[in-house]
Amino acid sequence: MTELVVARTADPAPGIRELTLADPRGGPPPAAPPGAHVVLTCGDRRNAYSLVDTDPYVVAVRRQGAGSSWLHRLAPGDRVEVSGPRSTFAPVRTARRHLLVAGGIGVTPLLSHAREAVRWGQDVRMVYVHRRGAYAAELRSLLGDRLREAGRADLERALDLTDQPLGTHLYVCGPPGLQDRVVDAAARAGWPGARIHRERFTAAPEPGVAFTARLRRTGRDLAVPEGTTLLGALEAAGLAVPSQCRQGVCGECRLPLLGGRPLHRDHYLAPDERAVAIMPCVSRAETLVELDL
Repeated sequence: MTELVVARTADPAPGIRELTLADPRGGPPPAAPPGAHVVLTCGDRRNAYSLVDTDPYVVAVRRQGAGSSWLHRLAPGDRVEVSGPRSTFAPVRTARRHLLVAGGIGVTPLLSHAREAVRWGQDVRMVYVHRRGAYAAELRSLLGDRLREAGRADLERALDLTDQPLGTHLYVCGPPGLQDRVVDAAARAGWPGARIHRERFTAAPEPGVAFTARLRRTGRDLAVPEGTTLLGALEAAGLAVPSQCRQGVCGECRLPLLGGRPLHRDHYLAPDERAVAIMPCVSRAETLVELDL
């Protein structure tokens, strides 16, 4: 955990606050690749945000919920606890072309992708679906006619997945519905799954019936009430579980799963991992889940 100071604030679009976070001693932040994210302590919770820029760290926060509202109240000179950076959405260096599809605030990691590609003279194209247009002016200047802007209804017309050079990689970030449309369109166009990359920061809702977590090594049965996450119940019982994003995307809280009927709600585990692991920050169980704890 690192404490950074708010150096500047800006509003790149209505309802979106940009925070520039710097080392109060003047040193550089830990190095981060394009597409990386950090986890900010927002009062009594921790949220993950993509880095718009990496030196100094810049994040853009859409006002949505208590954590983001807390960040919107920050002013230059305020301190913020930061964990990371963590990379799950870095560009593939060997890609022949980078095709970026951004929806709304999902533009933040892809802006850093675009900057990196232009800096190194790589082939990059972008489709930006938006209403508020955060960073649209910068992207127009950066990409010129390699940028296509569209409303959500025009996405299919703006997105041409069939006429791309062999070796193109597709990156998509934005609302879940938009991501699903893009990934489904790519699958129909015959794209290999290894060339499709998505970044998600919206976890499934917490409500669900109460269930029991059976801790095999300690021989305890732990009740997880409705509205409480499995991670929260474990922490309340005095069990230290490493965690960062608490949104099911970073993989930090991954636990070995020994049995039961889990309800996976994360965006991290691969399909073949879901029989042997669970992300307790967002996932639940129908009645019982057995853990190697």
